[in-house]
Amino acid sequence: MSELTTIARPYAKAVFDFAIEQRSIDKSTVKKWEEMLGFLAEVVENDTMKDFLTSSFSAEKLADTVISICGEQVDQYGQNLIRLMAENKRLTVLPIVFKEFQHYVEEYNAIAEVQVTSAQPLSIAQQEKVAAAMEKKLARKIKLNCNVDTSLIAGVIIRTDDFVIDGSSRGQLNRLANELQ
Repeated sequence: MSELTTIARPYAKAVFDFAIEQRSIDKSTVKKWEEMLGFLAEVVENDTMKDFLTSSFSAEKLADTVISICGEQVDQYGQNLIRLMAENKRLTVLPIVFKEFQHYVEEYNAIAEVQVTSAQPLSIAQQEKVAAAMEKKLARKIKLNCNVDTSLIAGVIIRTDDFVIDGSSRGQLNRLANELQ
């Protein structure tokens, strides 16, 4: 099974990246791809289709048949994916492509928690600025948890699961003291 996942993952990633790229034009693009891939996965999992897809028909015949079965459920981009996968003899991994695509969507929609510790309470504008910067850096939606620590003197410390940004005066003084020693 892991070999099939290895085969399916690049297709799923390419579709996901394309859907996200197109999302700026049409907000429902990711949902459309999810529906198309889900439908294709059901079609391919049919026993008759499994036999057909493993037959010796040409890639063009396989792709045309799958496209005709899907009808309007698959748009031009979905048809291009089917043709590409047929050329590479990979149509049977479409159910795994669908699962991997769903994994990418779930990961993308995940919300990252960011801890912001500041010397003074942050204004709404400051919180929005920090959130926007962290969304850009992490490529995720952000949930800010703000708290105050007066021992920082000034500045902020931003923590996520992956890293810490210490922009506090206390942190700068500590780094300066380490440099001087």
